[in-house]
Amino acid sequence: MSVAISAKDVKTLRDRTGAGMMDCKNALQEADGDIDKAIELLRVKGQASAAKRGERTAAEGVVSSYIHAGSKIGVLVEVDCETDFVARTEPFQAFARDVALHVAAANPLYVSENDVDEGRREAELRVLREQAATEGKPGNVQEKIVDGRYRKWLEEVVLLNQRHVKEDEHEGKTIEELRTELAANTGENVVIRRFARFQVGEE
Repeated sequence: MSVAISAKDVKTLRDRTGAGMMDCKNALQEADGDIDKAIELLRVKGQASAAKRGERTAAEGVVSSYIHAGSKIGVLVEVDCETDFVARTEPFQAFARDVALHVAAANPLYVSENDVDEGRREAELRVLREQAATEGKPGNVQEKIVDGRYRKWLEEVVLLNQRHVKEDEHEGKTIEELRTELAANTGENVVIRRFARFQVGEE
């Protein structure tokens, strides 16, 4: 027997996720009325749809900027999508501004893991392996330690892997999770193309 879903619950879920009314209703029915579970279901479906959209060309978009208080740090970010219509919407522009603010605070070095050059990757792994070797653990344990520390390093240097600095506002989501949600809500491929971060006194 299916659980009765109230219009209030559907609206609450829609406000929290930005998903369509029918998608929210279906997710709530599938989750037996549990809103948190319904959010997870919508997120999984959104990520699957976004993966398919990732093959489409994103040739429109915006360049957004952020200047930190005191004018000592400035950031430019290019975020692309498929149509000028979506590029002009407030959610899309707010996302671009939020990414620029995050870059100013978190100082990532790369947009995605694919941007990490092979030399830098190998150098980091070499150091981590040497550190693990001095800890006297068995070989298979050492590899797990190295892998865990390498994933942690990627979270520090790769923009998409980082949790947004406004953790409370964005519920601890990573930039990639926020990008995926925006792609699901707009129905378009959304790409953070590049960023430039400037800090007074740095070359």
